[in-house]
Amino acid sequence: MPLLFALDAHHGQALADRLRLSLAEWRERVYEDGERKLSACAPVAGQICLVVESLYAEAGRSTDAKLLRLAFFIAGLKAAGAARVILVAPYLCYSRKDRRGEDGDPIPSRHVAELLEALGVDRLLTVDVHNVSALENAFRIPVRNVGTDALFATRIAALTGSQEVTVVSPDIGGIKRSEAFRRELALHTGTEPGRAIMEKLRLDAGLSGELLMGDPVEGRVVVLIDDLINTGSTLARAASACRRDGAAQIIACASHGLFVPPSAEVLLPQIDRLFVCDSIPPFRLAGSALLERVEVLGTAELLVAGLAGWVE
Repeated sequence: MPLLFALDAHHGQALADRLRLSLAEWRERVYEDGERKLSACAPVAGQICLVVESLYAEAGRSTDAKLLRLAFFIAGLKAAGAARVILVAPYLCYSRKDRRGEDGDPIPSRHVAELLEALGVDRLLTVDVHNVSALENAFRIPVRNVGTDALFATRIAALTGSQEVTVVSPDIGGIKRSEAFRRELALHTGTEPGRAIMEKLRLDAGLSGELLMGDPVEGRVVVLIDDLINTGSTLARAASACRRDGAAQIIACASHGLFVPPSAEVLLPQIDRLFVCDSIPPFRLAGSALLERVEVLGTAELLVAGLAGWVE
């Protein structure tokens, strides 16, 4: 049986429950100058080690700090003789930074891959990265990305029933994602949802574009689908256009909810219901009225399925 180390207690416990494993103990020592040492409490030589950590910034710990802490722990497992280290990262930091914006820029997604590989990660499992091809190109080790379409489609189908639905991509870059979700939703509802796309232009002055293209939204339930909510401006613009064109209800689905300010303020007037995965707890919405409209869907079953063949 593999050893399961949870640097991320929430995801680790949920995964352990479904794999019927006990969490392996580990220890962390923080020195007076802020440096730290992490290590397993039991022998790991010859063992398959699962390490769970969702790499988002949170209060008191930046993304970079979590990444370095994780890297040191994995390096320690390999130094102690672990046969294989499998990293389960429901949210993988820097995965959106997969190309150069201008000459001389780094490509952070590639450099994160180089760091993790160099320190001993043998397999990587993550949830709904921004660009699967870029993820696979960045890593030389086996990687698996589990999608969330079925998770959202199950919930949306139960919620909308026989109502007419139009699936809307909030920008042209999300067409492939929204179409895959639309097909999944059709399987769950037995009907053919409409499709539409919101125009989005990036200018020096900010986002622009007002054109909503595709099937009607008037009188329908609109489902906006995206991989991530950051400041919420992209979703809010698309939702506003759908309201202008007569949408009866607007539901948004995003795998990862960062909810960086001012997302609560810009989304509250536009979104009736909002579904996100538990890859990032919506802690930044604490005290906001938007939190009452948010439902968090668990990813543990997806992660267990993604580990198939790796932990036997």
